[in-house]
Amino acid sequence: MENTRRDFIKKLTTGSAAVAFGGIGLGFSAKSYARIVGSNETVRVALMGCNGRGSFLARAFTQQKNTEVHYVCDVDTKAIQKGLAAIKKAGGTNDPIAEGDFRKALADKNVDALAIAAPDHWHAPATIMGCQAGKHVYVEKPLSHNPNEGEMAVAAARKYKRIVQMGSQRRSWPVLTQGIQELHNGVIGKVHMAKAWYTNNRGSIGKGELTSPPEGFNYDLWQGPAPRRPFRSNLIHYNWHWFWHWGTGEALNNGTHEIDVIRWGLKADYPLLVNSTGGRFHFQDDWETPDTQLITYNCPDNVTVLWEGRSCNGRLVEGADRGVIFYGENGSMSTGGNSYTIYDQKNKIIKEIKSDAVIDGRNTASPSEGLDAIHVTNFIDSIRESKVPNADVEVGHKSTLWVQLGNIAQRVGHTLKIDQRNGHILNDPAANKFWSRQYEPGWAPKV
Repeated sequence: MENTRRDFIKKLTTGSAAVAFGGIGLGFSAKSYARIVGSNETVRVALMGCNGRGSFLARAFTQQKNTEVHYVCDVDTKAIQKGLAAIKKAGGTNDPIAEGDFRKALADKNVDALAIAAPDHWHAPATIMGCQAGKHVYVEKPLSHNPNEGEMAVAAARKYKRIVQMGSQRRSWPVLTQGIQELHNGVIGKVHMAKAWYTNNRGSIGKGELTSPPEGFNYDLWQGPAPRRPFRSNLIHYNWHWFWHWGTGEALNNGTHEIDVIRWGLKADYPLLVNSTGGRFHFQDDWETPDTQLITYNCPDNVTVLWEGRSCNGRLVEGADRGVIFYGENGSMSTGGNSYTIYDQKNKIIKEIKSDAVIDGRNTASPSEGLDAIHVTNFIDSIRESKVPNADVEVGHKSTLWVQLGNIAQRVGHTLKIDQRNGHILNDPAANKFWSRQYEPGWAPKV
C-alpha cells in the first residue's frame, strides 16, 4: 500500500515505522531524515564505481520506478562514460552529474542513497561515510575488507538510522527463498552438513611493472583508505581482487554469496572453529590470494560447513559452476541459483523447483541481471517503507565475517576458535592482527 508524504511522516513520528533486527533497533524519526522520501517521489542515487558491476547497478537503479541515478562517480574518466552509457541504454531520461570524487555527491542534500561498486577496500569506509552524510547505502559484497570495518559499518547504520543493504542478491531471489523456507520447515530433517563451491578458469595476471597510472585515472583517490603503494600495470580494473592490500580473494569475491545462503539456511550466526588449506598454485605471478582453497567450519549443534574455491580449475561440482548443498537426516537439498532440488536418502528426486532465469555463475558483472535487479527493488522499497532490507547490514557483516575468518585461518596456518557472542577470534594474537588493518594517515574510518 502506498503512503502519502504526510502519512509517512506520521508513521515515523508515532514510532510505528520502527522495526528491530537482531536485537539492534532500526528506528526512524522525522528528524532523522535529511529528506523524507514519499512513495511517489523520486529516489535519487549516487553511484560510486562504474566498471563491471557498477554498470549493472547503473542499469538496475535506472529501471526502478521513480528512481534515478543522479550522480555517476568514478576515479576513472573512461569508467564514468561507461556508467553514463549504461544509464542511457537502460532508458534513463535524466542527465546524471559526472563526478570524479564521490564525496561531492554525498554533500548534495538531493541525494537519497549511495550505491557502492568500488573495490573491496572502499566498501566499508564508503558505507560509513554515506551513513554519516544521511544517505541510505547499497553496497556490493563483501561488506568490508576486514572484520573491524564490518562492525563499524553496522554501527554506522544504526547510529545514523540508515538502511544499508549488502549485495547478497540471492536473499531476494523468489524460488531460492521458497527453498530456504522449506529447509526451515524440516523438509530434509536436521541438517548435519552444508557444502558450497565456486569454480572458474582464470588465467595468470603475470608480473606487473611499476609505472605511472593511466591518464584520467585518479590513483590516489582509488587507493583512498589503503596505505599508498606504487601503481602497477596489472592492478586495474579487476586484478586488485587478488592482492591482499586492496582485495579479499575468491573467498570473499564469490564465496560470500554461497556462505550467505548456507548461513540463511542454517539460521547460523557464527562458527565454532574455522580452518583453511590451499594457496596460489596454478601460476607463478603477482597473484597473492589463494586460487585453490578449502575452508572448513565446525558449527554449533554438530553441523559442518565446507566452502571449496577453485579459481583456476573449471571442473564442475554436481554439474554446476557454483552452488550449495544441504545434507540432512532425511535427504538433501541442492540450490543452483534461483532453483532447488530435494532428494531423499536414496538420491531420488522428490521435488524440483526451477526458474526460467538464465544464470551464468562466472559472469563478473551480473550472473543474472533480471534476478539481481529484484534485490535493488527491495532496497528501494525498504527506503520508501522504512523497513529492514533482505540483506541488512548485520546479515551482510556476519556472512562476510565467515569468509574473512577463513582467509585469516589461511594466512596464519592454523585453526581459529570463535567467540559465539560476537564472532571474534579467541586467544590468538597472530590471527587478531588481521582483524583490522593499517590506513593511510587521515583516511581511517570513524563512526
